[in-house]
Amino acid sequence: MPLTRLFVNSTLSAGADLRLEKDQARYLGRVLRLGHGDTLRVFNGDDGEFHATISKITKDSVAVHVVSPIEAGTESPLKIHLVQGISRGERMDFVVQKATELGVKRITPVLSQYGVVKLDKTRAGKRQDHWQSVAESACEQSGRIRPPLIDEVIALNTWFGARPAEAGTDLILRPGAINSLASIPTPATKVCLLIGPEGGFSDSEYDDAQVAGFQPVALGPRVLRTETAALAAISVAQSLWGDLAS
Repeated sequence: MPLTRLFVNSTLSAGADLRLEKDQARYLGRVLRLGHGDTLRVFNGDDGEFHATISKITKDSVAVHVVSPIEAGTESPLKIHLVQGISRGERMDFVVQKATELGVKRITPVLSQYGVVKLDKTRAGKRQDHWQSVAESACEQSGRIRPPLIDEVIALNTWFGARPAEAGTDLILRPGAINSLASIPTPATKVCLLIGPEGGFSDSEYDDAQVAGFQPVALGPRVLRTETAALAAISVAQSLWGDLAS
């Protein structure tokens, strides 16, 4: 039977008992068809990962007994912050899912001048919750124990003005840029990757990024779709400076 890993919103420690309901109970009982005595792994992003056993299962709930902690080594030593122009439909879900699998620590969804997605405050909050759920599911599949933080949706120019002054390497993807990712020195602490939506960034947004300290870099001679660019940039960064290099 494949290994079952589950993200839970509960404090975890050896000997604790959890009660899972709604979607998680249906997933374990009806989709995976697990039963009393079956084993799984649980994690919450803060306390690590634990072996656990199903102690009771009903139609609407599952009781889980937490057994013992597990040593995990799946978090990348490279801190990647992805600032992603919001794209349409499932493209943004795809970016969040794959960025999580590739080890990104934080994702900031931004609205930009050429972006086609428009979100009011209510819809933006719902999308943020949805993307966080996508990230948690990607952690279950990939073996990660800490889902990336998904920030609130924010306008790009507002984010430039609000972001704290932090030491790190700030890069913006720009077709035709002189420098490549491979030419960038190894980041001392973290790397922030700024990637545009389907229509790319405007000239004024590129100018604002330069004022904010972002260095333009290119990913080869071809123009990539926004979701391709995000995953290619993260993969190259992890290969150069992160845990894909080892």
